[in-house]
Amino acid sequence: MKRDAKAQMIKSMEEDFGGQKTVYLLDYTGMKVSQAVALRKLLKKSSYDFKVVKNRLALRALKEEVPAELRSYFQKPTAIALAAAEPVRLARMLKDFSVQNKVMSFKGGLFEGRLLPPERFDEVCRLASREELLGKVGYLMAFPLIQLLRTWQAPLSQMGGLLSQFKEKK
Repeated sequence: MKRDAKAQMIKSMEEDFGGQKTVYLLDYTGMKVSQAVALRKLLKKSSYDFKVVKNRLALRALKEEVPAELRSYFQKPTAIALAAAEPVRLARMLKDFSVQNKVMSFKGGLFEGRLLPPERFDEVCRLASREELLGKVGYLMAFPLIQLLRTWQAPLSQMGGLLSQFKEKK
């Protein structure tokens, strides 16, 4: 590979690393080309990126603000998955693909700008999605108002029942 091509790849990876808060590093040993293409297509539909990188070039592209521990994960064949939004969904998609095809393993990465060791990847996959959390917060905010409304309506409904019974007695 010529220097110009390497410099262009480094610049491209700098943009990728700089613009994303979530980066998953994966070991793709044993993955067939057809599987890699299928994974790229799957992730592209959800606006995620999946790239196979050269470790030396990726290390040059990393910025200083990236944790130093992340650099140690750039060994053996490495692919990166990038998420601008919904990092939990990307983690689930990668985990599902890995389980179905038995070809990838998680090496480490950044989750919302913080170092994510391989042991914690399963925890990220089990997290609730953003929409689920927003739904729960909305429910928790509305529940006291619903209870207050029911409390106010209870005497009115009881009064209606009393009036109907009173009418039947006459």
